[in-house]
Amino acid sequence: MTANVSRLLIDGLGSSAALCSMVSFAPQLIKIWRERDASSVSLRMYLVTVMGFSLWLAYGLAIGRWPVALSNAVCLVMSGAILVLKLRLDRRGRPEA
Repeated sequence: MTANVSRLLIDGLGSSAALCSMVSFAPQLIKIWRERDASSVSLRMYLVTVMGFSLWLAYGLAIGRWPVALSNAVCLVMSGAILVLKLRLDRRGRPEA
């Protein structure tokens, strides 16, 4: 295999992985938005997920690799939106003391 074909396959693999990661948050985000219910979402899981994507974004910027930075920025925005909805909807749903 030539170096160009090999590089093309590697880039395709990375792009496919990034696309899957970015799209994976859409169903959860849409479900929460439509139902206005985030009770089944794990707060701890999304806190860790948002932190992880923040670190991946910082890493991508530090090494100067825009595909790493951009894909993780998109994932950060989507997972962050889920986290914000979780916090808002849980706070709104609590009975007042």
